Amino acid sequence: MLDAQVLQAPLLDHRELDLDAAGRVTYMIEQSFRYDYDAPVESLRQRLVIVPPARHGSQYLRGHLLEVTGAQARRRLRRDAHGNLVTWVRSEHVTQAVEFRLVAVVERVRDHGPAVLDAGALRDPRLLRPTRLTAPDDRLRALASELAAHPGTPEQRAERICSAVHSALTYQDGATSVRTTAAEALAIGRGVCQDFAHVMLALCHIAELPARYVSGHLLGQGGTHAWVEVVVPEARRDAVPEARRDAVPEARRGAMAEARRGAMAVPFDPCNGRRAGSGYVTVATGRDYADVAPTSGSYVGTAQGRLTAGRRVGILAASD
Repeated sequence: MLDAQVLQAPLLDHRELDLDAAGRVTYMIEQSFRYDYDAPVESLRQRLVIVPPARHGSQYLRGHLLEVTGAQARRRLRRDAHGNLVTWVRSEHVTQAVEFRLVAVVERVRDHGPAVLDAGALRDPRLLRPTRLTAPDDRLRALASELAAHPGTPEQRAERICSAVHSALTYQDGATSVRTTAAEALAIGRGVCQDFAHVMLALCHIAELPARYVSGHLLGQGGTHAWVEVVVPEARRDAVPEARRDAVPEARRGAMAEARRGAMAVPFDPCNGRRAGSGYVTVATGRDYADVAPTSGSYVGTAQGRLTAGRRVGILAASD
């Protein structure tokens, strides 16, 4: 549960803070989705992917409150196949409107590092295979071929892909929809953050770089944001203790290092052409937008619904 004093605390101006240099940063997230119907609806089933994970690398969920108003409802919290926290809401009757409101407190501890994954993530087909929204076409393959002419480490290749996508697309709200594919967005050269993410994912898949879509929040932006995490090898420094290194045959040292080899998720924001830092809060990861849409659902009835969304994200505290 969240303390009432925390909920009423004023937010700091993040523009005056060096968040990447801070040892600890505490964020407040307030998000709401309200559905208004022009007639009663029955059997409402809503899926919400808005609660941040308990931990994502250096990011921790310290507490949250999710309220449903306007209708009697039952809720259950489950993890999906990607490990995201998904809230399922069920209401048998909504007379006029229903609203879902989340308040969450998240803390980032700088020295706790990036999101670390099992080495199997480097070969996970979910991170390597295209989806309907990230399927390649000739234009994407041609761009990927140009980028492949410059070899480098996985991180360096991902950096170039991020930069290329940022240059290839212009941000324009309303030019695309949630059904627009990466190929379509690249063809028209315009889109929103999810389109930038889908194009980068498509290029990563062609380049055989495991990558995943990220849904979350960016400080200073009005709505939810999307970016990409590229999964790269992580050689564990503690694979062979320094004191014992000379006593272990070279071939054995290599085998031990490989056995302890892991992976880490490196975040890139192609919409802004940079790596994602402390101004970002991760909510969920998946193959594309369809896996992590913040709100989706169904109901029985002929009524027309209208969605109104609200969001406020800010800094409660930052310290060395």
